[in-house]
Amino acid sequence: MSFVIKVALISFAALYLILLLGMFLGQRRLLYFPDTARIAPEATGLKDVVERVIATPDGEKLIAWYGAAKPGEPTLLYFHGNGGNVAGRHGIIAKFMAAGRGILMMSYRGFGGSTGQPSEITNVADARLAFDALVQEGVQPADIILYGESLGSGVAVQVALAKPAAGVILDSPYTAVVDRAAELYPWLPVSLLVIDRYESRRYITAMRRPLLIVHGEADTVIPVAMGRKLYALGNQPKELVTLPGAGHNNHDQFGSFEAINAWIERLRAGTIKP
Repeated sequence: MSFVIKVALISFAALYLILLLGMFLGQRRLLYFPDTARIAPEATGLKDVVERVIATPDGEKLIAWYGAAKPGEPTLLYFHGNGGNVAGRHGIIAKFMAAGRGILMMSYRGFGGSTGQPSEITNVADARLAFDALVQEGVQPADIILYGESLGSGVAVQVALAKPAAGVILDSPYTAVVDRAAELYPWLPVSLLVIDRYESRRYITAMRRPLLIVHGEADTVIPVAMGRKLYALGNQPKELVTLPGAGHNNHDQFGSFEAINAWIERLRAGTIKP
């Protein structure tokens, strides 16, 4: 091997190691994309929605929006995706509340006025606090449905193992963040690098709550194959709704909202039983 080739290989190896270090240190910037703005619910046109502040044991403050359910209706404990803030989801809140459902949507640390920095450990712990906060609002656990959107699906699955919710809705879920990272970065040893792994494929096998998975078949952010794999791993009773032509953030335009509400109606009617 010539001297030039040796130098080239050493340089390549050094650059690769620098890249690995950079990816490791900056991985949460690649996973979380918060909009930090704290916006009041009324500023988005929402009526009957109020801000709640949830204090954490380690001194952080979480911002959440709460809209009470109509009598006899369930409340969705909603865990959003990895970008934006709660205000950007005001349309979702409005649609569910127009159907009579209540909703509590928690902002992760660093999102929408919440203090601190997000991580899997803190997001899941804070989500459990949000469940308790909803109970303190007077909502019975049997009236709480966990709703996980995209990244939040990995939060919802873990909360379902710890809290007695009535059911779980997973919107565009993944098998694990580490699995999707491996698909996106096949040239990196992501299984060794990823800290916030969100291994829903592992947790869902122990979850025994009525389950609905909704996924767009044209989703390029989280492929529908992941939703199907997660569904196969889940326990009965479970349902899978895939929507032809729907992407990651627009499946409500393809009938997902109607499918979700129909499932909620069946759950409430007792035709879906654990």
